[in-house]
Order: sequence, then C-alpha cells, then structure tokens
Amino acid sequence: MADTSAVEIVDRAAASVERLRSVRPRVHCLTNFVAMQLSANLLLAVGAVPSMTMEPAAMPDFVGSSAALLVNLGMLDPWRREAAPEAIAAAQARGLPWVLDPVKVERSVERRGFAQCLLDLGPSVLRCNRAERPLLEVGRRTVVALTGPVDRIAWRDRVVEVAGGSPLMDRVTAMGCAGSALLAACLAVEDDPFVAAASAMLMMKVAGTMAAASAAGPGSFVPAFLDAAHALDGEALQRHGRLA
Repeated sequence: MADTSAVEIVDRAAASVERLRSVRPRVHCLTNFVAMQLSANLLLAVGAVPSMTMEPAAMPDFVGSSAALLVNLGMLDPWRREAAPEAIAAAQARGLPWVLDPVKVERSVERRGFAQCLLDLGPSVLRCNRAERPLLEVGRRTVVALTGPVDRIAWRDRVVEVAGGSPLMDRVTAMGCAGSALLAACLAVEDDPFVAAASAMLMMKVAGTMAAASAAGPGSFVPAFLDAAHALDGEALQRHGRLA
C-alpha cells in the first residue's frame, strides 16, 4: 500500500467516526426501496442524517443541502433513472463527493449502459462487487471499493484490503447498499476519497464482527449490527480491524 499505512487508516477511520457524531452530515441517498430502511438506520446509528427523496425536481434542493450523495441503481425505477443525472449535476455544481453503486449490472445490459454513463461523470468512489467490476470502465479519478469476503480499495498505486466481518452479512438484504451509504457519509467528513472508502469498509467489517458475537442468525444480526455501528470507536477499530 502506497502513501497510507494500515495504522493511519485505522486512526483516520476513528477520526471519521468522531466527526460523523459531531458534524452530523446530511447524506442524500438516491437508493432502492429494499435498501432504504437499513441504509437510513445505519447512517443514523453512526451519527449522519439521511434523506431519501427521489423526485427529480427536488434534487437541486435536497442534494444541494447535503454534504454527500449516493446514487444506487438497485431496482432501477423511472423516477430514480430520471433523478440520477439531476442529483449528480447538483452535487457537481456544489463540489460535493458522490458514490455510485451499480447494483446487478451483470444481470442487465441496459442497466450496465446507464451505469457506465454515470460512471463517466466521475464519482468520487465506485462501490461494487466482483461480478459488477469487470463490466465497467473506471476513470483514473475514481476510487474503486471492491467488496466481498475481503474488500479491496484501490486508486492508482494505492491499495488496501480489509478482511473480517461475518458470513451473516451476506444473509441480510441490502447490506452492501447500506455500506455504500456509509461510504458517502465518510466522504462527507474525510477529504481523501481513498481513505474515506477504506474507513467505511473497515467500519462495516468491524461492526459485522462485533454483531456476529451476539447474533443467533440473520434476524438478530441486523439490530446487533446497528448497535455495533452506533458503538464504534477507535478502540473497537483497532481491536477488530484487519487491514493489509
């Protein structure tokens, strides 16, 4: 890993946790219906303030009054298809960071094309999985947060991998989408998109590890995960974080 050590990532992630609680940044999530509740609750748990409006005409006001934007393409409906370019334009007009989560582009050629058009607009971070990543062309200014059993965050010659979490995270719907929302929140309080992405993925993995210690299964995992996210601090990140 160039320029940023694993120790520094943990320290800056801890600082981001504190800033989220003190600043309480508003994050506009243009996301899907399945993901809305978990994404909103995760943002609230860490201290951020979510908004979820998808009305295209409202994007300048809602994005303009936010500190970061998430554009998630899951369950892509006509409203969000129309709203996404409006939201991105509003973010760019104010110089706000934004995250693109392409969601299932491997299942739809049409969605893949739309995702690529948005990606060409230069998001701060692309958060995707291993099935989605090979289908998208990423510009050099966009950090890639590739998630899976081991997350890999990369930008130019900077690379960090984050392990940990729990298999139960793959048994709860919209966990990845919620991670993208958390990533947007970290962008709101961390100027370096690479560090913001690594911090968010570290926070997700550590909260997952902590939640798994008390959860009996997927049903009890979700509240335990939200409680763990709410309790995150530097000591927890250092104790449970696994970076390489």
